[in-house]
Amino acid sequence: MPFDPESLVFNDQGLIPAIAQEAETGEVLMMAWMNAEAVARTLQEGRVVYWSRSRQAFWRKGDTSGHVQTLVEMRVDCDRDCLLLQVRQTGAACHTGRRNCFYTALRDGEEVEIAGPM
Repeated sequence: MPFDPESLVFNDQGLIPAIAQEAETGEVLMMAWMNAEAVARTLQEGRVVYWSRSRQAFWRKGDTSGHVQTLVEMRVDCDRDCLLLQVRQTGAACHTGRRNCFYTALRDGEEVEIAGPM
């Protein structure tokens, strides 16, 4: 069955959450937002393109940092309101210089940093 981009469910701002996961290891790297055009660009280019809410602009992962996300596969969840992007990540995925954005754990009511910068 051909993919119908119109079948995706975007929020009232025209955005859909996209979770980036390292294709080889399953490591969850980050979450960001995409609009319909970012989805289309990602599928067309094979490099992940997000929508930056703060800059109100497209953001191709790695253009300025060199930390590129190459798309391996895009998956749509059962409600069609969230995307899973299986990627090959070059370098850090997080803007803090860490491998992923989930470097803070909550343990016994305390925040614990579990990963430093690469």
